[in-house]
Amino acid sequence: MIWQTLANVTKILPGEASHQLAVGALSVGLHPRYIPVKLSAVVAGLSFQNPIGLAAGFDKNAAAISGCFALGFGSVEIGTVTPSPQPGNPKPRVFRLPEDEAFINRYGFNSDGMEAVASRLLKYRKFKTAEQIIGVNIGANKLSENKIEDYFTGCLKFAGLADYITINISSPNTSGLRDLQKSASLKEIIKGVKLGLTEVGLVRPIFVKLAPDISNKDLFSAIEVMVNEGIAGIIISNTTLARDNLKNKKNSKQSGGLSGAPLFRLSSEKLSKAYALAGGQISFIGVGGVRSVKDAYTKILLGADLVQLYSSLALLGPHIANQINTSLVKLCLGEGLRELNEVCGSFNSFDKAHRYAEYSVKTHLKSE
Repeated sequence: MIWQTLANVTKILPGEASHQLAVGALSVGLHPRYIPVKLSAVVAGLSFQNPIGLAAGFDKNAAAISGCFALGFGSVEIGTVTPSPQPGNPKPRVFRLPEDEAFINRYGFNSDGMEAVASRLLKYRKFKTAEQIIGVNIGANKLSENKIEDYFTGCLKFAGLADYITINISSPNTSGLRDLQKSASLKEIIKGVKLGLTEVGLVRPIFVKLAPDISNKDLFSAIEVMVNEGIAGIIISNTTLARDNLKNKKNSKQSGGLSGAPLFRLSSEKLSKAYALAGGQISFIGVGGVRSVKDAYTKILLGADLVQLYSSLALLGPHIANQINTSLVKLCLGEGLRELNEVCGSFNSFDKAHRYAEYSVKTHLKSE
């Protein structure tokens, strides 16, 4: 099939060209079409038809939403979108680490800007089905003199178009952005986004995306702020600046955020820590290094209500979301679960959760 040929071609092109080809193919219908797997999850008052979502960073400019949903995702998060258009960092800015099943990117919030993205999203919403949950991930312009104001502006524009708004303060590729995770700045940003919702007279869940490299002290303070401000969900995590135990020698020293398999343990451990600190008052989306049903189930066992992926779509192909969702349904049947939230947060140790997920997969999905 032509889409499989395209999928194979993307693996031999330079990283950014591969990304652009994939988005382009999805935007014009060159992709497989899966019947959406029904494994419902209610999070932040939203009904997701299944728990596997496409993380922000893939469809940055709302160019291929329909194609993304056709791959079996239960939600699609577009962006990061900045108020004004900006080109991002100089190229090359995406690097493969094939031995590590990883990527390093330093895109730097390349964005068509909120006017163009909002226009595309408005057109899509005219035929969007009720079960298609779309989030909009908003960020600040690189040269903005008031980054906090940028989040208010983004919310004002997208509140009527998104099912949820994500505050991205965790990309390592915009100077000073991660400093906004500090409690004082975070509180001001959240208040600005809430003010945006008030001005347009709408209620939307607000999520915050955090870095895996955030210190435990700052994580505690951030969660305290988010609980007090009524934040609906936390997305853990963005890419990491860590470069531990990488096999690839060619690109491992490139600056930027590392994603893929090496991020899995770090992001999962931070998820578990955050889940414990939140005390059940906030929902969680687990993202980072998810390549299989075992990985997704590990995130759920550690506290994730939903799971997102991105790198594995590029590494493993367009079937990955449907495959994981189908396997999760089988796991639920094998484990005797009516819903995945019955086991959400049942482990507080990464090693124990991962071992249990591996055991469960081997027991109930013997062919996988």
